[in-house]
Amino acid sequence: MTTHLISLWDFNKDELHSYISRALVLKKEAQQGIRGHQLADKTLGMIFEKPSTRTRVSFEAAMYAMGGQVIYLSGKDTQLSRNEPLKDMARVMSRYVDALVVRTFGQDIVDELAAYATVPVINALTALFHPCQILSDIMTIMEVKKKPLEDLKIAWVGDGNNMANTWIQAACRFGFELTLACPAGYEPDAAILATAQQEAGKPITVVRDPKEAIENADVVNCDVWASMGQEDEQDERLGGIFQPYQVNRALLAAGPAELIVLHCLPAHRGEEITDEVLEGSQCVAWEQAENKMHIHKAILEKHILEG
Repeated sequence: MTTHLISLWDFNKDELHSYISRALVLKKEAQQGIRGHQLADKTLGMIFEKPSTRTRVSFEAAMYAMGGQVIYLSGKDTQLSRNEPLKDMARVMSRYVDALVVRTFGQDIVDELAAYATVPVINALTALFHPCQILSDIMTIMEVKKKPLEDLKIAWVGDGNNMANTWIQAACRFGFELTLACPAGYEPDAAILATAQQEAGKPITVVRDPKEAIENADVVNCDVWASMGQEDEQDERLGGIFQPYQVNRALLAAGPAELIVLHCLPAHRGEEITDEVLEGSQCVAWEQAENKMHIHKAILEKHILEG
């Protein structure tokens, strides 16, 4: 049976840890100048309806680093823009490539492609989930904090978007405490939150006050206030609703001195995060960005060779 990576719900704690453990090994090998060939003669198809610099380059670099090849298709380059049934695309593309990485808007698109594809389908972002990003974020936290995830408290500040939804899933699976500070009306998906709260071993809570969220936290994470596809809400979101949720020095002062800051990038400096914080010693966004490539190596290796 083909194994896809659609959301973190599909895996247990040990399986998710295995991605990170392997990524750490692959990162060490890269630092030693060791180049792999485990995906030689394999081809990755990348279908990106939503463009991205880091996600595209990190997946391509990961595939090339393991000896594989990449075919990149933007939304306008595929039959998605011409209303070809997804089940037709999935079955045809499965005969051309060894895996599909898909970055799109609706979760239903990735779900349907996975239902009909005979090669692994990897979710590189939808409006609902961003599983690969969260795995690289957790890898970064483990590297920096050097303590069990179960002993950590992680905070999310800002929009209850796909990143927030996936952090909720991660908290449920990995067993750490999570507090999300979101404005009223911009909370995470209610069904995802309810399911996670029922299954989680540690508290997963949503609050209004970002200072409450980062109290005693080990990590604070943020993202842009208006994601791609929400351009029509940009003015409203920036007009004051999200301003109290900016990650700045005043907010960090409410948390422990050892608090680290994550941002999945790109950052809108002066909006969700200040330049001072992004360039400061508590921010690990650049390590986080590098780790995308290494976690993508682990994901591609596992799903192409075992999927």
